[in-house]
Amino acid sequence: MPHAARSAPDGAGSEGVPLVWRVAPDGGRPAGRTCDHARAVTLPTGEEPQACRECVERGWDWVRLRWCASCGHVGCCDSSRGGHAYAHHAATEHPVVVSLARDEDWAWCFPDELFLVRAAEPEADRPRGG
Repeated sequence: MPHAARSAPDGAGSEGVPLVWRVAPDGGRPAGRTCDHARAVTLPTGEEPQACRECVERGWDWVRLRWCASCGHVGCCDSSRGGHAYAHHAATEHPVVVSLARDEDWAWCFPDELFLVRAAEPEADRPRGG
């Protein structure tokens, strides 16, 4: 049974309204890295697909699903037999996928090799230390 797309506060991320994303800390990569693609990342709207179409066509199982933030293609994760989300990126150069797993709230930028997480509040609204 399909489930509704995850919602974001104040409609952000729906109908093409960008969310505020930040680069997640990653102990294996240098600090201070940025991702210019993060500004355009939204969340899927409507019903989220429950299957990787390419895996279904082959009769394969998948582990997790990823949603292409550029065109909406849904493919399976790298831990799945098909790795169709990455294959889609490789074929199209679409830079960012968003995890569709209910227990995951992140995106991945392939060209910058960075995890992105939703920021709690827009950068402009954050108090500045002095």
